[in-house]
Amino acid sequence: MAEFWERAFGQMQTMWGTAPTASAPQAAELFAQAGATDVLIPGIGYGRNAGVFLARGMSVTGIEISETAIGLARTQQGLSAEQVPIHHGSVTDMPFDTRRYGGIYCHGLLYLLDAAGRAKLLRDCAAQLAPGGHMVFTLIAKEAPMYGQGPRLGEDWYERLPGLPMYFYDEASVQRDFGAVGLVETRRQGEPAHDGTTLPFLVAICRAP
Repeated sequence: MAEFWERAFGQMQTMWGTAPTASAPQAAELFAQAGATDVLIPGIGYGRNAGVFLARGMSVTGIEISETAIGLARTQQGLSAEQVPIHHGSVTDMPFDTRRYGGIYCHGLLYLLDAAGRAKLLRDCAAQLAPGGHMVFTLIAKEAPMYGQGPRLGEDWYERLPGLPMYFYDEASVQRDFGAVGLVETRRQGEPAHDGTTLPFLVAICRAP
């Protein structure tokens, strides 16, 4: 997967634009209301979602598999290493530090992993969540137009492009995967795609005890 994303960011650079996702400001509001002061963003990419949390006075730490994307975060988004430290590596190798975060925001990443990888990422994130903290994950929904495209790898799981498997969620699979990590809410959210269309997502919100 590292090769896929290194190539993608190398060729398409800031492929999703510089505006944050639709769900990031909502997550920032949730975290702020809960008193979070520090946020972890697994799969931070080139950093387009960091600004909404920084603007609320929160510190941001990222994890990113693509060295090219980290470079874009520095040069295109103006996020210095001092302002937003980014661990270079795969989320499958978490944890990268021993901190406990008041908020964890993960957009468009979990569903790219296989079942074991998804379970590990959720456990690892939950383990780094401070007491009373929140996790927000955005998940591609089964209603997405690319559902069923490409070789079938398993139930609701397809290789959308070579090297890019995607698992598609519904409410039942959200409950199955997130029930053990403090799921408190599931809602639907449209998210802009790089081609200008809007894709259907599910947003899973979890809270630590």
